[in-house]
Amino acid sequence: MGDMDPHIFAVAEEAYKQMARDERNQSIIVSGESGAGKTVSAKYAMRYFATVSGSASEANVEEKVLASNPIMESIGNAKTTRNDNSSRFGKYIEIGFDKRYRIIGANMRTYLLEKSRVVFQAEEERNYHIFYQLCASAALPEFKTLRLGNANYFHYTKQGGSPVIDGVDDAKEMVNTRQACTLLGISDSYQMGIFRILAGILHLGNVEFASRDSDSCTIPPKHEPLTIFCDLMGVEYEEMAHWLCHRKLATATETYIKPISKLHAINARDALAKHIYANLFNWIVDHVNKALHATVKQHSFIGVLDIYGFETFEINSFEQFCINYANEKLQQQFNMHVFKLEQEEYMKEQIPWTLIDFYDNQPCINLIEAKMGILDLLDEECKMPKGSDDTWAQKLYNTHLNKCALFEKPRLSNKAFIIKHFADKVEYQCEGFLEKNKDTVYEEQIKVLKSSKQFKLLPELFQDEEKVLSPTSATPSGRVPLSRTAVKPAKARPGQASKEHKKTVGHQFRNSLHLLMETLNATTPHYVRCIKPNDFKFPFTFDEKRAVQQLRACGVLETIRISAAGFPSRWTYQEFFSRYRVLMKQRDVLSDRKQTCKNVLEKLILDKDKYQFGKTKIFFRAGQVAYLEKIRADKLRAACIRIQKTIRGWLMRKKYVRMRKAAITIQRYVRGYQARCYAKFLRRTRAAITIQKFQRMYVIRKRYQCMRAATIALQALLRGYMARNKYQMMLREHKSIIIQKHVRGWLARVHYRRTLKAIVYLQCCYRRMMAKRELKKLKIEARSVERYKKLHIGLENKIMQLQRKIDEQNKEYKSLLEKLTNLEITYSTETEKLRSDVERLRMSEEEAKNATNRVLSLQEEIAKLRKELHQTQSEKKTIEEWADKYKHETEQLVSELKEQNTSLKTEKDELNRRIHDQAREITETMEKKLVEETKQLELDLNDERLRYQNLLNEFSRLEERYDDLKDEMNLMVNIPKPGHKRTDSTHSSNESEYTFSSEITEAEDLPVRMEQEPSEKKAPLDMSLFLKLQKRVTELEQEKQSLQDELDRKEEQALRAKAKEEERPPIRGAELEYESLKRQELESENKKLKNELNELQKALTETRSPEVTAPGAPAYRVLLDQLTSVSEELEVRKEEVLILRSQLVSQKEAIQPKVNKNTMTDSTILLEDVQKMKDKGEIAQAYIGLKETNRLLESQLQSQKKSHENELESLRGEIQSLKEENNRQQQLLAQNLQLPPEARIEASLQHEITRLTNENLDLMEQLEKQDKTVRKLKKQLKVFAKKIGELEVGQMENISPGQIIDEPIRPVNIPRKEKDFQGMLEYKKEDEQKLVKNLILELKPRGVAVNLIPGLPAYILFMCVRHADYLNDDQKVRSLLTSTINGIKKVLKKRGDDFETVSFWLSNTCRFLHCLKQYSGEEGFMKHNTPRQNEHCLTNFDLAEYRQVLSDLAIQIYQQLVRVLENILQPMIVSGMLEHETIQGVSGVKPTGLRKRTSSIADEGTYTLDSIIRQLNSFHSVMCQHGMDPELIKQVVKQMFYIIGAVTLNNLLLRKDMCSWSKGMQIRYNVSQLEEWLRDKNLMNSGAKETLEPLIQAAQLLQVKKKTDEDAEAICSMCNALTTAQIVKVLNLYTPVNEFEERVLVSFIRTIQMRLRDRKDSPQLLMDAKHIFPVTFPFNPSSLALETIQIPASLGLGFISRV
Repeated sequence: MGDMDPHIFAVAEEAYKQMARDERNQSIIVSGESGAGKTVSAKYAMRYFATVSGSASEANVEEKVLASNPIMESIGNAKTTRNDNSSRFGKYIEIGFDKRYRIIGANMRTYLLEKSRVVFQAEEERNYHIFYQLCASAALPEFKTLRLGNANYFHYTKQGGSPVIDGVDDAKEMVNTRQACTLLGISDSYQMGIFRILAGILHLGNVEFASRDSDSCTIPPKHEPLTIFCDLMGVEYEEMAHWLCHRKLATATETYIKPISKLHAINARDALAKHIYANLFNWIVDHVNKALHATVKQHSFIGVLDIYGFETFEINSFEQFCINYANEKLQQQFNMHVFKLEQEEYMKEQIPWTLIDFYDNQPCINLIEAKMGILDLLDEECKMPKGSDDTWAQKLYNTHLNKCALFEKPRLSNKAFIIKHFADKVEYQCEGFLEKNKDTVYEEQIKVLKSSKQFKLLPELFQDEEKVLSPTSATPSGRVPLSRTAVKPAKARPGQASKEHKKTVGHQFRNSLHLLMETLNATTPHYVRCIKPNDFKFPFTFDEKRAVQQLRACGVLETIRISAAGFPSRWTYQEFFSRYRVLMKQRDVLSDRKQTCKNVLEKLILDKDKYQFGKTKIFFRAGQVAYLEKIRADKLRAACIRIQKTIRGWLMRKKYVRMRKAAITIQRYVRGYQARCYAKFLRRTRAAITIQKFQRMYVIRKRYQCMRAATIALQALLRGYMARNKYQMMLREHKSIIIQKHVRGWLARVHYRRTLKAIVYLQCCYRRMMAKRELKKLKIEARSVERYKKLHIGLENKIMQLQRKIDEQNKEYKSLLEKLTNLEITYSTETEKLRSDVERLRMSEEEAKNATNRVLSLQEEIAKLRKELHQTQSEKKTIEEWADKYKHETEQLVSELKEQNTSLKTEKDELNRRIHDQAREITETMEKKLVEETKQLELDLNDERLRYQNLLNEFSRLEERYDDLKDEMNLMVNIPKPGHKRTDSTHSSNESEYTFSSEITEAEDLPVRMEQEPSEKKAPLDMSLFLKLQKRVTELEQEKQSLQDELDRKEEQALRAKAKEEERPPIRGAELEYESLKRQELESENKKLKNELNELQKALTETRSPEVTAPGAPAYRVLLDQLTSVSEELEVRKEEVLILRSQLVSQKEAIQPKVNKNTMTDSTILLEDVQKMKDKGEIAQAYIGLKETNRLLESQLQSQKKSHENELESLRGEIQSLKEENNRQQQLLAQNLQLPPEARIEASLQHEITRLTNENLDLMEQLEKQDKTVRKLKKQLKVFAKKIGELEVGQMENISPGQIIDEPIRPVNIPRKEKDFQGMLEYKKEDEQKLVKNLILELKPRGVAVNLIPGLPAYILFMCVRHADYLNDDQKVRSLLTSTINGIKKVLKKRGDDFETVSFWLSNTCRFLHCLKQYSGEEGFMKHNTPRQNEHCLTNFDLAEYRQVLSDLAIQIYQQLVRVLENILQPMIVSGMLEHETIQGVSGVKPTGLRKRTSSIADEGTYTLDSIIRQLNSFHSVMCQHGMDPELIKQVVKQMFYIIGAVTLNNLLLRKDMCSWSKGMQIRYNVSQLEEWLRDKNLMNSGAKETLEPLIQAAQLLQVKKKTDEDAEAICSMCNALTTAQIVKVLNLYTPVNEFEERVLVSFIRTIQMRLRDRKDSPQLLMDAKHIFPVTFPFNPSSLALETIQIPASLGLGFISRV
């Protein structure tokens, strides 16, 4: 190829051969200036590949590849001043090949379509070819509906003034375009849809606007171009006309429609036309890629890059800047491949080489794309709310002028800049850069087009615009790059679709260029440099200077220079050996491949300057590889000739042998044929004889068979005739018998019916006569007057009786109330009497027991003494003496025992005192240890919980990544992905998406709320009052249900009790007496405990000094006395219960005889006691029992002490709340004093209104309680009335039947018994997805939070789980729980940035988790359940694992909620906490010498502290509406306050202008306002205040004195929450603002550092604002009964039913 003239086919052939030989992907880069012939060269290269390789299938893929050129040229090429067919977009076509290197498909990627050409063309230029082709074909019948005309009629095609190109027939080109579309699979309907859209764009350009004033315009009524456009697009004329002249603006509070001026309307019309054309272009490219997609696996590919050349015009704008930037990148790639990599290869291989200088354009690329480069500054300016081309130009001058040699400023312009490109200097005009980079279009116009229902192609262009990927940037599927460096595909992450949609055009173009460079670097490049002969499009005119200039600019001259001195060809030693092994002999092959190659080359090439040996490769000069290939081909050709000679001789020999064998075979077959013919003649002769024999036999046999058949037929006929006659006779006989039977039966039945009818008639006559007599008697009785009198007398008596009963019931009710009060008064007096009676009974019972034992022992002893008395009368005196002596000894023993008893008592008291002291000491030490160990365990638990939640967060992120990769794999399998993934550089975005204003960001969903809920704005609602009322209503409903259940239960008990009374009247009386006695005792005990508690509280409130709780103090003594008495009372009550239950009623009479029997002498009792006390074992047992009693008392003392401490803590909390309320009142008073008189009056009125509102709510609650009491009393009255009615019914039963007949019968209302629901919901298994969809995926949290009970979705889901558990269907339970969890994840993934959605599902997930715990059947979770709720527990499945999964899901939702909170609060914190002056006039004069801080937020859009508090109120109210657990709300508030404190402190540490005394005061005031908010919400115990401690200490540090050592000591002790680095940083940044302030001395800062050097804290300066505290979900059972839950119809859950 190097010996021939340059030709495009030669380059294509070289690429094709290298792909087949080296198995590497190839690229052909066609470059040159505009009009140099790049597009034609690319077409010829593709034609070569299609011709040489052919197609791998019958689908003629190569024809489709070539057919894509006419389509792309018609929609992407246009006439310019330099080229009649200029490509106004870049494209990279990859032609895929299989393993046999045949074409199997292709893929196309496009870059930067010039959309501005659709609406504007310069002089002597045209729009895109397709518009002129349509106008030229307007006369065709199928185009009549498009209502097209001449190109000069349309505004978008006549601006250039040159609608015709010489030598080009647009009508003929239109035919070629339509044929190419048909070949590529675009149907006729879709083609007509494309032409309709193109015609609509032309008609849209003719729409004119009329100005009404300077700020508004209008479209003439029934404007013909707009009417045609709307008909073609299938949209409403009024909507399109309205939105062409208006636009929608969204502010922080509302959304309104604003008219636009005529100029803006024209620009909006042009932007819409460009947007439609760009989407249509991408749609066509996508369908072309689908048609060219390979159906089999791709083995390799050759890419052809046809991209715009270097351009410079008189006015260069954003398009020329992007084009020249792309050429800079391509030129750099060419330099890297040809120059830099070439010379680096020589140096790496260590061959003799002298470095050659060449032009490196990396500085120019850095100027454009590096950090703070032109593109970065352009994107930054686009994000500014008031950015303009002028401000961007000034930023460019300030950043790069006089700092970069490649950047210059024109002398006579402040709105342009010059860049020195590799080819030439280009001056760019800044006007229009920002608008083209933003590429905005009004969203409302797009929505109108999307609403088209008649034209299905149009919505298809705009569907899923936010997440659609450009068809020109997707990754091709099934491609395996063969090069060592694989082509990096674009990462198709669906989660980033919305972000990519907001990227600017410049950013998208830069990313696509990077992907293109990666693709080119991963392939072997081949370069085609197109040289433009002249600039005037003249034929046969060659401008030598322009040609040399282009050759120098594109690096061809440098390439020639390096190629002449370099080594363009190279082989590795192994590749050379493998390739040229045929040129070596066996003896030349050595084990060392390098030496073998050297020996062979010395023999083959004598001139050693023609090659060089490197470390790993052999380098050849130009032409040497071709010479080696020629020698190799000659050697192979000689070998082929020898092989051909041998093969041809072998073939002739084979032919001779085959012919001889064939001759012998023919002879054999001929001789055999003759023998077979003779044998056939003999067989035919024999066969004829045989046939004659059998034919004669057949004739005779046929005759015999005919005769036999005739005989048999005659016999059969005769026998049949005889049998039929006999059958007819038998049948007639049988039928006559049947007729006789039926006639006789009919006669009998007729006689029976006549007899029966006569009897019935006689009975009727008699009964009629008796009935007439009775009727006559009743009529006479009814006419009598006495009857009416009796009826009326009965009614009057009944009415008077009922009235009297009502009066009696009222009196009885009042008397019962009086008795109840009297009973309460007499309880206290009767308590002492009952207690003395019980004590007396207990003592009498003990004495009775002792007396019984003594009587038995005395009887035995008397019997013994009597025997001894009879036997030993003589020894009476001695016995008396012995008795006296014994009596004296016993008296001494008694005295000794008394002394011993007193000593034991003193010892017992001493032991009790020691035990008490030791217990107190042990308790104190144990409490200290317990507190320390508890704190350590809490820290360890929080650390472990934090690690677990971080791991869970990482797991969720990996899970999302897995889902994204799975979606990507599905897309790769199902959808062809042509090219690298990128968002199209021409992808328009809506104007609202580029309004980078803090006002819009702050409340981007408020306009939607204002539109959807105007009624809420008109009638504001006090949400706190509404929530209280709603809560109160639910409590009343629950109480009503519980009272109703209790009433039913009491009625059932009353009925059962009545039945039992009838059966056992005596026993019931005893039980009633026992019950009344026990009730009186319990009530008296309760009253006594209440009095003691009041005394204790009074003693504690009188003295609050620390000595109150010390041992020996009055309160402490009172407490000990109370505890001792309570413990004694407890023991007494335990014994009394045991006694009274069994003996109180039945043994009253039995106790008295026992008492009477105990009339023994005192001496006898004393003797018995003395004998018992002699047993020392019993004394030890008594001592042990005493110790046990002491221990029991000690345990009771500890329990009472704990209860006392809890009560004391509650009282302290009340005192603290009162103090806080006092402080708040003082602060309000101080603030009111600082305000002017008018504001003071207004603030006081507002405070009074708030106070009165709270008091009103409290009074309403009290009123509701009283109403509830009234309703309760009314219910009791109804119960009494019902019982009285039952008694009356019982009395009526005793009345005689005659009296009952006289009274009228009252109608009775039979109530319908309500169905008893079990708290379950039944649904079909096929309705599971529908349940998840209606209850989770499509549920709107706002409607549920306002209208329904909190946590309703969680209750519904749990009730469905209960039913599945009831059915014992584990598959259904598992499927429902899995679908629920996945549905919640989908909702959060879809609407994860909406606070209401995340809060709603966090609340419902926690409620669902609590329900699974509450009804799990575990004892730890069933403590607070009602018996009815315990019946609803799960019976078949243990869902502990799913509880863990739900807990993990709740943690993920909580972390997502924190991220949403952080995103909302982040822009408010610095402005509201630091920059805004809440206290006016405190800041004073700004410190001098500080630089101004630029901000993109205008002054009127800054946030204040009120904004933060309003946002916190909004968050709190939303969480309360959703029914979130209070503990969880506290954790969320703590996290919010931590974010506020961390961000504020970090910004304070980074800003010198904020470190002053006045700013510290401002921060203290802001923090106090936040604490006030916590008090108002009762969240002071949430730990949120502690998170603000570092910020508070930093504010205090700004305000304290900072001079002496005492100040340093105070600072070190005060700032314990700040690190050393933070304290030193604040002191260094401290800046005086007023005269009384001074800077902090360096010596003072060093003193602080010396004092804090022993402190062990983190060296980190800034707080971690992203830190998330570990979250816990305390168990919070629900009191709501499942059977009372109603499913509203608004949820669309009609397919489930209550069970």
